[in-house]
Amino acid sequence: MPLPKMPTRLATILPVPDKAPALNRRAAKTAAAHSVATLPESPANEQVQPELQGLQSVPIVARAPRKNGARKTTANATPVLLQPAVAPAPAPAPAAEAEAAFDIPAAAPVTPVRAKAIAAKPRAAERPRLFVLDTNVLLHDPSSLFRFEEHDVFLPMMTLEELDHNKKGMSEVARNARQVSRTLDTLITDDSPIAEGVPLSGLGNREARGRLRLQTEAMANALPAELPVGKADNQILGVVHALQQRYSDRDVVLVSKDINMRLKARALGMAAEDYYNDQVLEDADLLYSGILQLPEDFWNRHGKGVESWQQGGSTFYRISGPLCAKFHVNQFVYFEGSMPLYAQVREVTGRTAVLQTLRDYTHSKNNVWGITARNREQNFALNLLMNTDCDFVSLLGQAGTGKTLLALAAGLTQVLETKRYTEIIMTRVTVPVGEDIGFLPGTEEEKMLPWMGALEDNLDVLNMGDGEPGGNHGGEWGRAATMDLIRSRIKVKSLNFMRGRTFLNKFLIIDEAQNLTPKQMKTLITRAGPGTKVVCLGNIAQIDTPYLTEGSSGLTYVVDRFKGWPHSGHVTLQRGERSRLADYAADIL
Repeated sequence: MPLPKMPTRLATILPVPDKAPALNRRAAKTAAAHSVATLPESPANEQVQPELQGLQSVPIVARAPRKNGARKTTANATPVLLQPAVAPAPAPAPAAEAEAAFDIPAAAPVTPVRAKAIAAKPRAAERPRLFVLDTNVLLHDPSSLFRFEEHDVFLPMMTLEELDHNKKGMSEVARNARQVSRTLDTLITDDSPIAEGVPLSGLGNREARGRLRLQTEAMANALPAELPVGKADNQILGVVHALQQRYSDRDVVLVSKDINMRLKARALGMAAEDYYNDQVLEDADLLYSGILQLPEDFWNRHGKGVESWQQGGSTFYRISGPLCAKFHVNQFVYFEGSMPLYAQVREVTGRTAVLQTLRDYTHSKNNVWGITARNREQNFALNLLMNTDCDFVSLLGQAGTGKTLLALAAGLTQVLETKRYTEIIMTRVTVPVGEDIGFLPGTEEEKMLPWMGALEDNLDVLNMGDGEPGGNHGGEWGRAATMDLIRSRIKVKSLNFMRGRTFLNKFLIIDEAQNLTPKQMKTLITRAGPGTKVVCLGNIAQIDTPYLTEGSSGLTYVVDRFKGWPHSGHVTLQRGERSRLADYAADIL
């Protein structure tokens, strides 16, 4: 008897439980052709149900044939309804999702089965976002349009109206408003697809992969009646609410620097966020301090193979170890133990670093214009201020830590004694603590004198030394002559007239730098010409400029960006040295 031909389809029939009816060939053939068979939920299915009560489901694993070179798909343990040979039933329709798998015991009652969806609903974090910008975001950062990566940006018509209201004047806000208007004019042309959205990468900003959308029609305002419609903030909130209804498949987020507007948006069930692109750090406690305390086992782990040499009156050490990779150039390290060390990092190469010992400015023989350091941090600061190779120095600290006094003492010594710089230029932001007193008469320097009370106070301290440079050898007459000499070498300038200038061989002191924006800080530092040293002083806990925080201040910005540059240094002063009353008040108030 000849052998049967090889089957063209591969099928595996699982073992049939006891008492199962025999499988007829037609049912098995139908099951092999349809690798997955389910019953759709329809009225016809309800009529078939009474006729299927005596049937039994047998798990069958079938492999579908290859179509046009496609990959084979296998449905594992898919229940196929089979009938006895005496009464053939119509073949059930194949399911829409053949890849779905179901595992139903053989003895389970037969019920309609719905295929499982293949593509799950995208998570909220993966959904596209539409950012609605408030006017204060554009006035704060004119380039904020290009800071949202692949997400789209929406500008309400009220935002454009407020930009138009703020474009007049010579203030920083007016300049930013005009810059945003020029950017929008260049980006949106006559043939731009405004309805579909204008690509933000049209001006060469490759990081901006989204589109700019403008409000082109009136949107229904469904806000509560208690919110006045005529207010600009409420109109923007109405636009956000309408966009949420229109784009239900996207996350519509309001971006505003106004805290109260964000609170109202959240109270109305809208997503609202602050503008974080200008935030250098989320936590001010993580700001680079410029000082690192070495662990107790430092010499045990880094003391092997230490090289030392003398150069220029300083001692250098070349050490190797795991901690060296965490050092920054010009960072101060100290170890107070059996073998104390106070040094500055001069070079970092992998796991090897070169440390240079410091000059002790706490000793009277190393005084700077009659001033000596009273604590460890002040000693570090004077080493930076007196270092001729350090072009940029930033000093942070609370009130009374001696920032201005140390900077002026170092400046006067290098201007009047060593002749390294020709004069001292001092400037600061004119942001009042309380109500403004109005216009001030006089020239530029006379207008700035009321803002320079700290300069006058520190000059009095520097001119009261006895037997030191700037001292009162000649009594009142000598003190007055010295003060006149000092004043002739100190110039007080306003920030309003800094643009376009270049300072040659100057000692530039920027006081109260925490009130500067990153853009203003860039404008000032780029004024430095050959031989100029820039010193930034400030306390990020005392910010008076609106919309500036500890994380977005220009002082925080430069401290983080200049970290590790070989010609810059930073020190955070810790201890107040003004008086015991000032120190106690700073702690308890």
